[in-house]
Amino acid sequence: MGLLESIVASMGTENPQARAQASLLPALIEQVAKYPGGLAGIIEKFQQEGLGGLIASWVGTGPNEPVSPGQLQGVLGDDVVQGLSERSGLDITSVLNQLSVMLPSLVDQATPDGTVPDGNTGNSSVLGALSGMLGRL
Repeated sequence: MGLLESIVASMGTENPQARAQASLLPALIEQVAKYPGGLAGIIEKFQQEGLGGLIASWVGTGPNEPVSPGQLQGVLGDDVVQGLSERSGLDITSVLNQLSVMLPSLVDQATPDGTVPDGNTGNSSVLGALSGMLGRL
């Protein structure tokens, strides 16, 4: 099943969390693609905000450390979070709660060997990771 088919299938589910994640995914794909530096840029932003150990756990091969909605808001900023809210149709609290579940898994799956891809390769890795996440919804 392709990425778009997975999104459509997830939208029909009775699971509220799966529906929220499916609503957020297209906005998240767009945001990662346009973020300066793509996935590598987002990872760098976490490091700049003092969350290098946290993001390293997502990139590395061990367990992912949890991230709080507040930490996400601090790293991503109000404008990005508001944009995700508007594009997904979810309120800001829901966006941050869903991202706190989705983003660690996304980064982990996009960096399976513990290295951060750069440029277009990074965006392809993100799309592959998103497709894998959708398969579990």
